[in-house]
Amino acid sequence: MPAELEPGGHESPEDAASPAHALELLCHLGPAAHGSTACVAWEPAGDGKRVISLADNHILLWDLQESSSQAVLASSASLEGKGQLKFTTGRWSPHHNCTQVATANDTAVRGWDTRTMSQIYCIESAHGQLVRDLDFNPNKQYYLASCGDDCRVKFWDTRNVTEPVKTLEEHSHWVWGVRYNHSHDQLVLTGSSDSRVILSNMVSISSEPFGHLVDDDDLSEQEERSQEPPQDSVIATYEEHEDSVYAVDWSSADPWLFASLSYDGRLVINRVPRALKYHILL
Repeated sequence: MPAELEPGGHESPEDAASPAHALELLCHLGPAAHGSTACVAWEPAGDGKRVISLADNHILLWDLQESSSQAVLASSASLEGKGQLKFTTGRWSPHHNCTQVATANDTAVRGWDTRTMSQIYCIESAHGQLVRDLDFNPNKQYYLASCGDDCRVKFWDTRNVTEPVKTLEEHSHWVWGVRYNHSHDQLVLTGSSDSRVILSNMVSISSEPFGHLVDDDDLSEQEERSQEPPQDSVIATYEEHEDSVYAVDWSSADPWLFASLSYDGRLVINRVPRALKYHILL
C-alpha cells in the first residue's frame, strides 16, 4: 500500500483532494500448476514473509522475497487417500511459534507442522457435512473452533480430538464463519445461511472463566469445587441481513466492534452490548 495510506498515515482515501492510488504488486504465488487456490493465510507473527496457500489437495508454504516478484515455494505436502481431498479452508495458529496450521477438507479437520509439513492430528468426522471455517482461540493454545454445513459450531482441544469440548446448535442452516474475539476469547461470532449473526458467550471454555485469566494448572481442587460452573449462553442474535451471511470478523482496533457480510453485498457493523462489555471489564 502507498505509505500515506498505511496505518498511521494522515491522508484518507475518501478525501476528494487525494489522487487515486494504485496498489503495488509484491509477488505472485507461483504458477497455477498446483490447482485452484481455496485459501491464503499470512503467518500471524514475524516479519510477514511467510504465507500458506491451499490449492486443491496441496498445502504450500511460501517465502516472500523482497528482491523477487515471484514467491519461493519453501515446502509443501499433499492429501492422499479416499474421499473428497480438496481443501476448503485453513487457519494458521498464533501459538507454538507459528509452526502449526489447521486445514479442512470435506468433513475432516487436520493439523500440520510447518517445519516438517507433516500431519500432527486429524479429526476425521469433525462435522456431519462439509467444514466451512476454522479459528484458533487467541489465548488458549490448544483450542480450535470449527463450523460447517451440519448447522453446528464445535470447539476442540487438539490434544484429544475424539470428542468436541462444546457444540453449539443455534443456527438453522449452513454455518459459514466462526471467529473468536481477539482480546476476550469467550466472545464468539458465527454467521450462517439462515441470514443470522449470533454472538455467543463461551465463558466455560475461555481463558477467563471466572472473570480473570486462569491457567488450568493454577486452580487447586478446593478452588475448583468452590467455583460455580460458568454458564455459556447466546448473547444476541442479529437479523439485519436478508440473505446468507458468508463472513464475520472482529475489528483489529476495537475489541467490541464486529462486522458481517451477506451474499447480497450488505455489510453490517455492530457492537457488543454495553452491559456485557462492562460485565467483562469490571
